[in-house]
Amino acid sequence: MSRREMVQKIRNEEWVSLYRKKNPEADRWAKGYGPIQHTLETQARVFSMADRLSLLGMRGDGVSLFDLLYALDRVTSAAMWVVVHETYARTVYLDGRELRPEDFKPNPEGHTGGALNMVPAYAGYMAINAITGHTRSWIMGQGHSVAAIDTVNFLLDNMTPAHAERYSLTDEGVTRYVRDFYSYRLRADGKQDSPLGSHVNVHTAGGIAEGGYLGFTELQYVHMPLPGERLVAFLSDGAFEEQRGSDWIPRWWRCVDSGLVAPIMIKNGRRIDQRTTMSQQGGADWFVDHLKLNDFDPIVFDGRDPAAFAWAIFEMESSLEAGAEAIRSRGSGYPAPMPYGIALAPKGAGFYGEGTNLAHNLPLMSNPHTDPSAVKRFNESARKLWVALPELKESIVRFQNHEISGRLRERDHALVDRDVKLDQIPPPALRPVSKNREDRSTWTRSSPMVAVDSMFQAILQANPHLRPRVGNPDEMRSNRLIKTLEYLKFRVTDPEPGIPEDTHGAVITALNEEAVASAALANKGGINLFHTYEAFGTKMHGVVRQEVIFADHCNEVGRRQGWLSVPLVLTSHTWENAKNERSHQDPSMAEAMLGEPSDVSRVLFVPDYNTASVVVHHLYQTHGQIWTLVVPKAENIPELFTFEEGFTLLQQGALRLGWAGYEPDQPRVILTAIGAYQLEEVLKASARLKKQQVPHSTVYMIEPGRFRLPRSEREKAHLSPVHSQAEIYPGDVPARLFVTHTRPEVLLGILHPLNTGGRQTGGLGFINQGGTLNVSGMLFVNRCTYGHILSETVRVLGMDREELLTLDEIAALDGRASPEGILF
Repeated sequence: MSRREMVQKIRNEEWVSLYRKKNPEADRWAKGYGPIQHTLETQARVFSMADRLSLLGMRGDGVSLFDLLYALDRVTSAAMWVVVHETYARTVYLDGRELRPEDFKPNPEGHTGGALNMVPAYAGYMAINAITGHTRSWIMGQGHSVAAIDTVNFLLDNMTPAHAERYSLTDEGVTRYVRDFYSYRLRADGKQDSPLGSHVNVHTAGGIAEGGYLGFTELQYVHMPLPGERLVAFLSDGAFEEQRGSDWIPRWWRCVDSGLVAPIMIKNGRRIDQRTTMSQQGGADWFVDHLKLNDFDPIVFDGRDPAAFAWAIFEMESSLEAGAEAIRSRGSGYPAPMPYGIALAPKGAGFYGEGTNLAHNLPLMSNPHTDPSAVKRFNESARKLWVALPELKESIVRFQNHEISGRLRERDHALVDRDVKLDQIPPPALRPVSKNREDRSTWTRSSPMVAVDSMFQAILQANPHLRPRVGNPDEMRSNRLIKTLEYLKFRVTDPEPGIPEDTHGAVITALNEEAVASAALANKGGINLFHTYEAFGTKMHGVVRQEVIFADHCNEVGRRQGWLSVPLVLTSHTWENAKNERSHQDPSMAEAMLGEPSDVSRVLFVPDYNTASVVVHHLYQTHGQIWTLVVPKAENIPELFTFEEGFTLLQQGALRLGWAGYEPDQPRVILTAIGAYQLEEVLKASARLKKQQVPHSTVYMIEPGRFRLPRSEREKAHLSPVHSQAEIYPGDVPARLFVTHTRPEVLLGILHPLNTGGRQTGGLGFINQGGTLNVSGMLFVNRCTYGHILSETVRVLGMDREELLTLDEIAALDGRASPEGILF
């Protein structure tokens, strides 16, 4: 310790001692409770905050500050006591008696260490809300620590109905609570019986994300609150090394369109099996230097103390408000120094085994149900946390005064229930379609991505009340989102002349797919779009899936999601990226999203300009869905659908093309295209079948998920109407061929109800072939040219190839002649 630091410490000691002598309530709080002790530094900080609150005339919920903090210690300790019982005990006695072996679970389970660290954090969040009279939103990246959130909510009666109807502060009520934790029971309807989850779930009061994918909260929190809103983000040191990109957060925050954010890392120094890399590199001191290099303003505090968390949130918000005022009044530039809290505590602080690897889940070293020594360790540690019930109830009352300040309960914070709507809905941007589409020479061509761009920009201009975010990993111009870029501009801190950049731009650009996807997915109070090369969409899968599964859980319990649906645009896609080797040729993202619930994860293969315009027009009139749009960007895509046809296509999921086929009302075979390039090849094959007078119908399918075997009532409701399916795929026509943008095996699995069997149903699509090719070559090596379609048609109809194909075409298909000049 330097001489200067020593002098400051002595001054703090003197000031704190004097403050405590003058303020009996402060002195009573400063004595702490059980394992919750208040360091000299924390006392000095809290006393300083008390003076500032008094100067500001801030009375919050009307409870004396130190009465509230005194109660906070007891609520925190009691919550930690319940958390360790959640992991180990099957019976709870609120009188604090020692447990016997039979009172313990035969198979204990829980993320005990992380939950113990989160109890003071979340309790401190509750306290600062009461102190200031503001109900902040919260999000937690380490979702496995949910026992802390649920337990504090339980004690403070901040529960969702599913919890409130089951749990009460009695021996029976708390016993049911701990038995529900990892109970694995199923109800008669086959659903999970317990509303408690291993991670944040739809029944967690105030929960907005599961937090099962470490690192994504770090990328999202800055994009969540709207102006006037406040958010506390609880982060983990393990996630810091799990997901890069959080370093850029100060570059994205703006006082004019962002709410206050208070990121707090729970730095307990351990992953599951070992120390974090941060701990190995130098710990908190190294991290402080790292944060400063990235325009953060780090604040280090005691992670064991709930009052330290309350102070830190107050201090961070005050600092960020001061930075915003400096920008407004003095023209200071961005990035504004972003306050960042670092809460230091060993993993599992406050209970046996703290700071060890075992603290992650089962800190006692052995099972107290069978080991008397573990029983002793549990009882000795739990006793230090126990709070007598009358004292606990008296403490809880201090947190039940929301009506005095007129604020929401924490379970109803601003981010829980978004309700976003368009004020104006501009008409779709349309282009004329040939009146004689059977004649290929009359086709006009354009880029469907231009329609996406034009329609999105029109909606933005018509709805300036909505905060826009576009997630852009790169090549926005190449992907033809040119109008959107010119209108919104890249968000930067130092705009470059001649480039569409602006300090307050709404396009978030980084060569990190998860980071830019997070910008769009987090902005649930606004309007969003994110895009990427299709092959790189897989890098976004985890963060997108996290949104899908939480929305699906909400739908399951009837909790409507009011945020505008968000499009993930996959362009520069597998087939048109033929020139860029197989790293750029991969439809896996669309396939993965087809595996998710189809009523939430909608996957559409957009065939042309007008359909793209119709899709985007409709998309922003829906809520709570992720639309994966596979859209070609090339300018030579045929314009084949009128507005009415595009609308019907979207409503039904598929459409029989009345102008194509031959005797389509009495077909021998049904040809279905899924994808723009696939459609053009199918139409070539259809023309040959017509020439040979083979009755067939031609279908375009835009949304395969609407034809699947439904896995829930919600998916069933989302299916294409029964009469439409029967009309498009009559049961007496078993010969069917599907030509798809994706791998054919995946598509045929999704379309199982339409699959009439291997001899009568065929599938063509991407078969993992590629290289440095053109589109025609890409189609050929993946067996998707019109020649391959005709060859497969022959198979399902039991015909001879010579009936539909020339000898030259057969030679090319058989590998005896180059396909160039024959098939393309």
